[in-house]
Amino acid sequence: MNRSGGQETCVRQGLWKVAGKTERQSTSDKEVSVRLTGKIALVTGGGTGIGLAIAQGFAAEGAKVCITGRRQDVLDEALRSFPPGTATACSGNVSHDDDAERMVDVATTFGGRLDILVNNAGISHQPATVVDLDSAAWRETIEVNLTGPFLIMKSAIPRMIQGGGGSVINIASLGGVRCMPEKPAYTASKAGLIMLTQQAALDFGPHNVRINVVCPGGVWTPMIDTFLHRYSEALQTDEATVTDLVTYDVPLRRMAQPSEISGTCVYLASDDAAFTTGAVIMVDGGASVVDVGRVALRRAQRDKGLIKG
Repeated sequence: MNRSGGQETCVRQGLWKVAGKTERQSTSDKEVSVRLTGKIALVTGGGTGIGLAIAQGFAAEGAKVCITGRRQDVLDEALRSFPPGTATACSGNVSHDDDAERMVDVATTFGGRLDILVNNAGISHQPATVVDLDSAAWRETIEVNLTGPFLIMKSAIPRMIQGGGGSVINIASLGGVRCMPEKPAYTASKAGLIMLTQQAALDFGPHNVRINVVCPGGVWTPMIDTFLHRYSEALQTDEATVTDLVTYDVPLRRMAQPSEISGTCVYLASDDAAFTTGAVIMVDGGASVVDVGRVALRRAQRDKGLIKG
């Protein structure tokens, strides 16, 4: 049974379309709130997907934002979705010391201070076990997903302390708390990011720098598009069927919109979360609470008509 309701994703001038509904990609037609007014934010990997949605969510709440990414053309396209004067961009690689420092410098210069940091930039690798995974792929994944956030925090946290405090939000993954088949570098990097977050929260709480980590499950992003396409070819089926397979045992029975991750980050960046630090926040539709063995057993019973629902 196809439960996806015709779910599909595409990127057209920064727009996300899911099940016929276009995600918000511009803040110019949205009334600006006050939750983040006067705040300056740096969002790595902010040119597409979750990072762009987070940056737009911040701008919609009154913040000024600096987005980063490797490709200047992607960043330029993303900037067109922000009201004039509310966003800037800095291209570079978060895993390079000089680039990481420059990103923080650009954000601080743009706003005169730095209040919010979102370490969202991340990559995955082709499926492979620890025996088969190329060592270069291992190193690149660890460098971008774990060393990158370390370098950005190393530069950004002192700026936040100078300004009286701040909020750091690291984007990990459900894969940081649950293993994924043939993804050793990805899961290790995201698990490491969770512990790095909590270590930094312990060390810098006395300086009023709050540091939390968000762990998304499946989200409609370019990375998910690639995943669905690869498995649809391998299984000789369509992407809607693969989507059904992926979400079948997720309690909410779907993947998230990028804006649903953004909403969590807006909360963590705001004063509403003033007493929240070191938290690991799962935004995964309930996937992390599933006992996979029991769910498989229940599905088998349901398929044989022994139980309903």
